[in-house]
Amino acid sequence: MKALVKVGYGCNENCTFCHTLEYRHVNGSAADVHRKIDRARELDHTMVVLSGGEPTMRPELFEWAEHVARLGMDFGLVTNGLLLAYPDVLERLLASRLRYVYMSLHGGTAEVHQRVVRADTFGPAMQALRNLTGKGLDLTVNAVLVKQNVDDLLPLVDAVLPFPDAVLKFSMITPKGGGKALFDALTPRVSDAAARVQEAIAHGLAQGAPRSRFVHDGLPFCLLPGLEDRYSDLRTHHFATMVETSEADFHPVDEVARVQPAACDGCAQQGSCPALYRGYHEAFGEAELRPVRHGARSNSFNYTLEAVSEAPAEGCLLLRDGVTPWDRARHLFIAHQGKVARYRTQTRDFSDVELSRIKHERGQVYFDASKKSAPDDFARDLVPLSRSALCTGCPERERCTGLYEPRFDDVFSRDDARVRELLGALAGRVLDLGCGGGPYDDVLGPRVQSGAVDYVGVDPSAEAIAALGARRGWGAHHVGTAESLGALALGTFDTVLVLRSWNHLVDVPRALGQLRASLRPGGTLLVVDNEAFGLARSPHQARRGEGSTAGFEHFRNHSAAEAFRSLGGQGLTLVERLDCGPSTSNQWLLRLTAGG
Repeated sequence: MKALVKVGYGCNENCTFCHTLEYRHVNGSAADVHRKIDRARELDHTMVVLSGGEPTMRPELFEWAEHVARLGMDFGLVTNGLLLAYPDVLERLLASRLRYVYMSLHGGTAEVHQRVVRADTFGPAMQALRNLTGKGLDLTVNAVLVKQNVDDLLPLVDAVLPFPDAVLKFSMITPKGGGKALFDALTPRVSDAAARVQEAIAHGLAQGAPRSRFVHDGLPFCLLPGLEDRYSDLRTHHFATMVETSEADFHPVDEVARVQPAACDGCAQQGSCPALYRGYHEAFGEAELRPVRHGARSNSFNYTLEAVSEAPAEGCLLLRDGVTPWDRARHLFIAHQGKVARYRTQTRDFSDVELSRIKHERGQVYFDASKKSAPDDFARDLVPLSRSALCTGCPERERCTGLYEPRFDDVFSRDDARVRELLGALAGRVLDLGCGGGPYDDVLGPRVQSGAVDYVGVDPSAEAIAALGARRGWGAHHVGTAESLGALALGTFDTVLVLRSWNHLVDVPRALGQLRASLRPGGTLLVVDNEAFGLARSPHQARRGEGSTAGFEHFRNHSAAEAFRSLGGQGLTLVERLDCGPSTSNQWLLRLTAGG
């Protein structure tokens, strides 16, 4: 994992959009940078990347690079590349384990590039690119999209394509520093920028370049259909932490400058999409967004084991080693039997906001005790994790990632007992929507066989329906979906069951109309489903799970509250609601009755 160290903000270019416009006079001391390199080693980072400003301007550059190498880490640079135009400089850095270069180039011609950087540096930048290629480096060429270059991206593609090592990145301008001070003069509309990026990538592909040569950042996925997988940011470059010149310790990389506005609610790409910069949204709103309303999502993610250490004899490991470098949502520390295990998730299926909600508000994190690629018996396979008693009253509680401990009680069976109790009291005509694997056959079967229940099961999978009918020997079974329920002409029912299939509904409003029409006056709608959750796993377990051929089946990860809001306007009265929280499993319940 990489650590990003800002060494100071001076620069030998004068970019219009400069993030650190107000601080270009500020430089960190050589000793402070040395200390931060040492700290990166303490935090188990494998690479230190220096940034600025322009880090290659510092006379201590080689000293820092050599210090990184002595500590057994690789070295990287975020740079304009001008000093790397000199072969002897590059060779010396390569000898100090230079492995990563993130280099800026903002136009494919001298005129366009210099229009953005306000310096005569196109020639040296291109020479640096020639020097860097063929050296086995992880090499990215980054172009910040501003009004002054956004219509001239094709020549940039042509300039970079001859260097097969280089990945060309198109980054939306950040409303920070010069990007904020000159916002109106510099900032293109995201819809225009996305269209130009699509044209540029298509131009490169037409010349035979692979898709892997192009990436983007800061542009909503809904404006770049087909290029969602080409997203690139600090996390996709495996940066775990960063530290500004004025900061004493590292902090996790974060998404605080970005916002997913109301238009993004329910979008299938909400978890991974960068959406809009906050400053852009404040200026232009969200009318350009085109949310993707139908698409599958993951309902779980992995916290993968990174390290195990001895627990302190007294006190908390996190307070001893520092709370700020650890990501509140993405790190997970588990204390058990005198050891503390550190886990981390790099998932792109969930945003930081969603991850924090799952971990801290809902408490839905578990240790995977199974040997399966996907747990299928939660009561046996998963051990709930709860915040340690050491966190109670801690002044750092609200900003710390927290210390967790296993809780060896079967929350799943306990919470499911209420579902089974309700099913055991069913009477009359019952529609079971999404009956699938039939997890409650031991309760439903006796009710049907006794004559108390006239059972009808519906599922979109013909294979599941055939297997279920053959196994049960009771009830009627039909292939169908909630959205097309009326076409089956099944009549009306005293009870409609939506058991662990609510989040599988493709079109909730349409499905609700069909479900409501199927309920008799006074009938009951019982909805049960699961919220998203995190799994603490070994690297082997995580690889096995992520390498599984199973596809995403959920179209949302609604909580009871979110599902209840969706049910508004259907003439249903809430009778019972069980929400998820830190002391429960991830299963929620809604029971409603239909008016006359």
